[in-house]
Amino acid sequence: MAKSVGRKIVVSAVNIRKGGTLTILRDCLRYLSGKSQLSVTAIVHSKNLCFYEGIDYIEIPWSIKSWFHRLWCEYVFLDKISKRVGDVDLWLSLHDTTPWVRAKHQAVYCHTSYPFMKIRARDFLMDYKIPLFALFTKYAYKTNVHKNDYLIVQQEWFRRGLEKITRFDMDKIILAPPRMTSPQIANQEKASPPCFIYPSTPDCHKNFEVLLEAASLLEKKIGKGKFKVLITIAGNENRYAKWLYGRWGSLSSVDFHGFMAQEELFLSYGKSVCLVFPSRIETWGLPISEFKPTGQPMILSNQPYARESASGCEYVAFFNNESPKELASLMEDVLHSDFSHFSAVPDLSVEPPFANGWDELFNLLLKK
Repeated sequence: MAKSVGRKIVVSAVNIRKGGTLTILRDCLRYLSGKSQLSVTAIVHSKNLCFYEGIDYIEIPWSIKSWFHRLWCEYVFLDKISKRVGDVDLWLSLHDTTPWVRAKHQAVYCHTSYPFMKIRARDFLMDYKIPLFALFTKYAYKTNVHKNDYLIVQQEWFRRGLEKITRFDMDKIILAPPRMTSPQIANQEKASPPCFIYPSTPDCHKNFEVLLEAASLLEKKIGKGKFKVLITIAGNENRYAKWLYGRWGSLSSVDFHGFMAQEELFLSYGKSVCLVFPSRIETWGLPISEFKPTGQPMILSNQPYARESASGCEYVAFFNNESPKELASLMEDVLHSDFSHFSAVPDLSVEPPFANGWDELFNLLLKK
């Protein structure tokens, strides 16, 4: 039932259906549902994904059919909805693009880091949608961007990168890091042989190949049965996963384990001696935050996202994510308990505007 009083807020998230973006959508609507002084409309793919009392829902399931449908929705159809809702105080788009709508204030939450990824020719062979989406998103970020009062990002490097490609005022790009709930990872006996873990999805930018080639080099140097590399792909999910398995599936030191539910993943964290995270680009790098409470060393891609996500961690080594030889050397150091190439990552100092949680964020967006 619609609220009859209060400032009108519209949250548009028509293409959000899974992953971290869905978590953010749910958190946002959960927060807004408790604000009786606000009238909130959520435009979503399906309200079953994110239903909370006190929210009016408009479902648009057809926007995911193609990029054309998404563009039509963002730049034509949502304008019709904004006229129907009328007198919108704040329109918050939670998925990168700035829709053409009528509202007193507008903001967009920018998630997609692909525009800052170095594209390789092999990416088109493995999954052409990812490099094309990287090019599309760079254009989409620029389109209508100056209609916004604010942009919202999760990391400082992203804020600076977004300012460069959009020419948006840095003082209007809000840094709003996600609130992380530290998992309960029990102290456990470490696996034997020592286990390195890399939990991620089989997407080409995740860069599994550098870890698998490093495992191959290390296995040849120190022999079989001296370590294990646990990865959360099975090897049959898509073209990229099949290529990985076809090339490195015979390695005795690699466990193509497949998808893990959270409980099993956290148990595996507790048994592992080191997290390896070679991904070429991320908006955050959630496993880094998840693994942090173990206190175990991490070997991370030498990228800005990893340096920010690992702030406050004690034993971290950053490596060139195109060098399996460098990674293999660091993995060998861990096996020998040699942490001379590992160091603490200082806590990140941030500049305003900064929002710690939804309350501070909406105070900024609504100009309270």
